[in-house]
Amino acid sequence: MAKQSGLGWTTCSVDDASGTPQPIINDVTNLQFSTPRGVQDVTGINKSAYERLLLLADFSITLNIVFNPAANQAHDVFKTVPSTSVLRTTTLTVASKTLANEVLYTDYPLTRSDSGEFTASVPGVLGDGTVPTWA
Repeated sequence: MAKQSGLGWTTCSVDDASGTPQPIINDVTNLQFSTPRGVQDVTGINKSAYERLLLLADFSITLNIVFNPAANQAHDVFKTVPSTSVLRTTTLTVASKTLANEVLYTDYPLTRSDSGEFTASVPGVLGDGTVPTWA
């Protein structure tokens, strides 16, 4: 497969509080996610450079969305973040590659800018201990 741009995402869905996946791809303007690994420094005093071990895997995401109060859209999905403590399957697909994780969303911070935009930047973290794996 040739190199590709980040255009043409086919899936960005997040479970609502009842566990039903909702396709919010049209409400997401941009996103950031990462799949870091922890590291442990195990460098002995006999070394002149770091020696490390890989530790636990993690996942974090921030979805930047436009406020959409329609049924089963972004506001419907995230409005329950402050009042529920549920894992939400979050599925991203681009270039036929899918990354799905069980995520705890930790805030639903809405912002109304001075020029009128009404948006949110919704942070989430891995919640179930499953290693993030692209399929």
